[in-house]
Amino acid sequence: MSENNTNGMKRRHFLKNSAIGMGAVGTGLLGGGNLLSANQEVENENKEPLKIKEFRTLGRTGFKVSDIGSGFVKDPAVLERMLDAGVNYIDSAESYGNHTVIGQVMKNRDRKSVFITTKLEIEAKKDVSKEAFLKRARKCLEELQSDYVDCIMVHGPENIETFKTEGFHAAMRQLKNEGRVRFVGITHHGSNWYRDSEQSMEKVLTAAANDGRFDVMLLAYNFIQDDNGAKVLELCREKNIGTTLMKVNPIKAIPMLKVRIEKLKKEGKKVPDLYPNMIKRLEAKAKRAERFIKKYKMDDAKRMRDAAIRFVLSNPDVHTVCCAFRNFDDLDAYIPLSGTRLKDMEKKKLAAYKEGCGALYCRHACGLCEPACPFHVPVNTIMRYNHYFEAQGKEKFAMKNYARLEGPKADLCATCKGYCEAACPYDVPVHGLLNLAHHTLTLA
Repeated sequence: MSENNTNGMKRRHFLKNSAIGMGAVGTGLLGGGNLLSANQEVENENKEPLKIKEFRTLGRTGFKVSDIGSGFVKDPAVLERMLDAGVNYIDSAESYGNHTVIGQVMKNRDRKSVFITTKLEIEAKKDVSKEAFLKRARKCLEELQSDYVDCIMVHGPENIETFKTEGFHAAMRQLKNEGRVRFVGITHHGSNWYRDSEQSMEKVLTAAANDGRFDVMLLAYNFIQDDNGAKVLELCREKNIGTTLMKVNPIKAIPMLKVRIEKLKKEGKKVPDLYPNMIKRLEAKAKRAERFIKKYKMDDAKRMRDAAIRFVLSNPDVHTVCCAFRNFDDLDAYIPLSGTRLKDMEKKKLAAYKEGCGALYCRHACGLCEPACPFHVPVNTIMRYNHYFEAQGKEKFAMKNYARLEGPKADLCATCKGYCEAACPYDVPVHGLLNLAHHTLTLA
């Protein structure tokens, strides 16, 4: 047996015995306990090889993609095992820094058997000419060590005008003619700051679907945030556009929240007129969530995570779910979910969680509260970075992005009355969560 296989076996054995391995799609909620009955599906325990069980047609591309796809992978050994299991959709980006790893692994495999995407950001302050995009795209291809990429996506455009940038589309047309790019896509999980509330994820992706030049979309969608995403998915079905998902597990870590609340209480002495009220609101929401967790026995984080993923897999308009495979434990966690569907008991648990704990989840790509902020704090972006830190385990990535975020940051929230929170239609204690996010992302 190879060293990689041996290490994989050890990691899986450790996972079973320690109940660790929440993975990058979501974060832990609480430890221990049983959520579902004994006759529910049991995850892979080395009784059979990890294997993708379902493939879905990625819209008009015609490509049969695995229902569990790869959202982020940097370890070549993990990527090898992932491909062996049948995962054939790989999401990457110019800014992810994993092109080289993908290229090294894929040069020894059948390139046509895997659908590889990458992404290019469009920023007005940078060169947006056709030549600039051609240069960047060709660099991606060079790093991927491939003659072509299946799909190049516009990476999180700020608004509708951004994704219409002619330089990008002119470059894509040329690359298609050269056989270097097969399809064009778009991603969205919220803009930097919604100066115009019409520029929501739903608005941007709806316009992109009607634009006609995009073949694939990557969007945020989960059991709590299922309204806007569902509308986009339905439109994609009508337009025969491929759909891929991110941010599918909105479950939060309640114990961690309690610790941070206590820390904020101590620091509240600095601003006695504002902190106590903000902390009180945040703590009330956390205590209510705890009561629901105990009442409905939702303290098995692993099974809650699995239910969250099965929720999106149960939607026929979803083609693949991008899971970040950071290690072998993530392979064991997510690949066995392939081909599964949400059970009745799980539906009840998710509904209860949404009712009791949904107010602690700041919706990705929402931004409805941002116009109310007098300081123009980019709430959506900051909470997304916090999600990277807490839910995806990308601490350095999250902190680095927050540090270089231009304009106002959440340190201003400490002395603010909480205009964002008053404007939130979902009753989320945004004011308190922003303060927590600032402390998390700066290790204050």
